[in-house]
Amino acid sequence: MPRSGAEARRRLQQAALELYREHGFDRTTTAEIAARAGVNERTFFRHFPDKREVLFGGEADVRAALTQEVTEAPDGMSPLDVLLRAFRNAGRIIEDNRAFAEPRTRIIAATPALRERELAKSASLTAAVADALRQRGVPARLAVLAAHTGWAAFEQAVRDWTDDPTQDLAAHLARAFDDLRALSGATPAA
Repeated sequence: MPRSGAEARRRLQQAALELYREHGFDRTTTAEIAARAGVNERTFFRHFPDKREVLFGGEADVRAALTQEVTEAPDGMSPLDVLLRAFRNAGRIIEDNRAFAEPRTRIIAATPALRERELAKSASLTAAVADALRQRGVPARLAVLAAHTGWAAFEQAVRDWTDDPTQDLAAHLARAFDDLRALSGATPAA
């Protein structure tokens, strides 16, 4: 039986990943997750409101890291440079938890209800980043565009990092943002 809340949470997440891979998300119950983790179902619900949130529990940490990095970035940086810095630093949370991040990505990709949840969470994080950029003085329209563009680059970098673990996430982020800069120099479509 896990003694600490953090240990119980970690075991619940690991049990959920295992069961989702073995039986699929839809056929796994919270009772099965709790039993696999060696806790009761009430403990499950103390840590997660539902079985989807087992995969999305780190959102608050990523949001806090992103908004703090955007807010504290040095003056004079372009919005894209601010975002690259913020995503690089917040990305460490994901990189430090690679054993969870990789299977999580695959499970979400295979489950429509989880893809929908991920889109909602991404929209919420993008709005928080746009708000942080507005607080830095970036005009609202540009802040929203930069946040969406930066988030797309971040998601691409995470996919690349999942597929190619030979480079760290920061290297994949740098490449994604370099690609954005190259695209912005292209001739606009007619």
